[in-house]
Amino acid sequence: MEELYHDGKIRAIGVANFQPDRIMDLIVHNEVVPAVDQIETHPFCQQVETQKFLNANNVQIESWAQFAEGKNNIFKNEILASIAKKHHKSVAQVILRWLIQRNVVVIPKSVHAERIVENFDVFDFKIDKGDMDAIAKLDKKASLFFDHRDPETVKRLSGVRLDI
Repeated sequence: MEELYHDGKIRAIGVANFQPDRIMDLIVHNEVVPAVDQIETHPFCQQVETQKFLNANNVQIESWAQFAEGKNNIFKNEILASIAKKHHKSVAQVILRWLIQRNVVVIPKSVHAERIVENFDVFDFKIDKGDMDAIAKLDKKASLFFDHRDPETVKRLSGVRLDI
């Protein structure tokens, strides 16, 4: 990857699901610092400390599973729903705006045209500090899916082969 980067064939190197120790390992043993680390980031897994570490090391945090794949009944969460109602927005729009205000890159995916349009309509309101603090209290500080640092999980995931 570094050779491709130095040859100008790629403009950046990114990683996914790297915890701070693995990012630091990459930084100290390679020439090119990853530009981005895509990690699970949503109201129930906010990655606050990891984001601070990434920022300090010039790595951009990017969210995957920004809607927690619907887990924990996220779209009916009382705190998120009340903020959405106050701004005449959907819970999804509140989540996207919350991530943007935290300087988390978010690229929501949808195959529905109306949701794609809705996902872009998040720049005409701002979540105030009180509501940001309320969302912060939703953080469980743990993945809703799996622990990337658990050896059994790593073993299981390494058995997955993608046919590209």
